Amino acid sequence: MSLKERITEDMKTAMRAKDTERLGTIRLLQAAIKQREVDERITLDDPAIVAVVDKLIKQRKDSVAAFEQAQRQDLADKEKAEMQVLQVYLPARMGAEEIAAAVRAIAEAFEADNGHRPTAQDMGKLMGAAKKTLAGKADMGEVSAAIKAVLAS
Repeated sequence: MSLKERITEDMKTAMRAKDTERLGTIRLLQAAIKQREVDERITLDDPAIVAVVDKLIKQRKDSVAAFEQAQRQDLADKEKAEMQVLQVYLPARMGAEEIAAAVRAIAEAFEADNGHRPTAQDMGKLMGAAKKTLAGKADMGEVSAAIKAVLAS
């Protein structure tokens, strides 16, 4: 079953269970997927849907930080609940050690291709390669921190 089909089935289940919060979040996700499909005139596959889910989760994280700073815990809790619903559709995330190992491998491949160790100027190139390799598998904030650690050593 594709991820899109699973989301549709989960929406039906939430409707039957009268779970309004979960239903609302799943509908937001479906709307975001449909919007991207209409804008780009394509049908999204599972990795592209994971990217949409990742983007929605990042938006929720930013909103939680803003709401907590404004002392609106009620709105922050709502956003956190939406994040929990969305995280079900993400593949298992890599741990910090796995991310560090993947980033070291990317840096070694960069060094082999370019003949020099990556420097701070190569951060963008490393991040681009990491996004291709680790998209949907790891939090890009953690990947960025791992790249900075590799560049510092």
